[in-house]
Amino acid sequence: MIEVDNLYKSFDDANILKGVSTVFDTGKTNLIIGQSGSGKTVFLKCLLGLFKPTEGVICYDGKKYGELTDTEQRNLRQEMGMVFQGSALFDGLTVEGNVMFPLEMFTQQSKSEMEDRVNLVLQRVNLIDANHKFPSEISGGMQKRVAIARAIVMNPQYLFCDEPNSGLDPRTAIVIDNLIKEITEEYNITTVINTHDMNSVMEIGEKILFLKDGLKEWEGTKHEIFKTDNQAVTDFVYSSELFKKVRQMYIEERN
Repeated sequence: MIEVDNLYKSFDDANILKGVSTVFDTGKTNLIIGQSGSGKTVFLKCLLGLFKPTEGVICYDGKKYGELTDTEQRNLRQEMGMVFQGSALFDGLTVEGNVMFPLEMFTQQSKSEMEDRVNLVLQRVNLIDANHKFPSEISGGMQKRVAIARAIVMNPQYLFCDEPNSGLDPRTAIVIDNLIKEITEEYNITTVINTHDMNSVMEIGEKILFLKDGLKEWEGTKHEIFKTDNQAVTDFVYSSELFKKVRQMYIEERN
């Protein structure tokens, strides 16, 4: 569980986050949505420990990040897995090398132990016989699965994903969404996903946090988002014709 209490973040005179409070539950897919400039990325970087909040508290399973020693903060960050927007794979490393990289950096495991762990997580993300391929030799969807395998290879307690469906076709995006949700439940991880993809919201949005201008404008589930009368949320969600039709169908069913 991650608890955020009254979080502020400013850069010089620019106030980016303005008192955000929320809770991200363990074993659930927690999504952060909002327009560009709403503060999503800054918020995620605060959760990752990359930005120090100007004010406020972030607790990871009861541990206040700001009260931890440098060593304790470093150890906590090793319990975090990250899936970057563009996968961020090393072009010069094979699939196996990319996934093994965190193990080589942060553990004292033997080569055979690392290989066993890498093979296990590659199997989990349905990548078979891809160990010795390079990122340029596999598809975008496969690259994303490699990124997920690398993110979970250290068996993290917290998984953060920044626009995990960026650049993927709709069918592959659904596969990635479902994979993240399955891993979250299987390993009982606290997963936080930055996204602008409303299909992801409707597929796996067990908890949705909507940010606007650095403020928590709304939060709820993928079912509750259809019921809200919050104008900012409805403008964002139903900006596409598809979701306008979905909302109209929901309203008609209620009546």
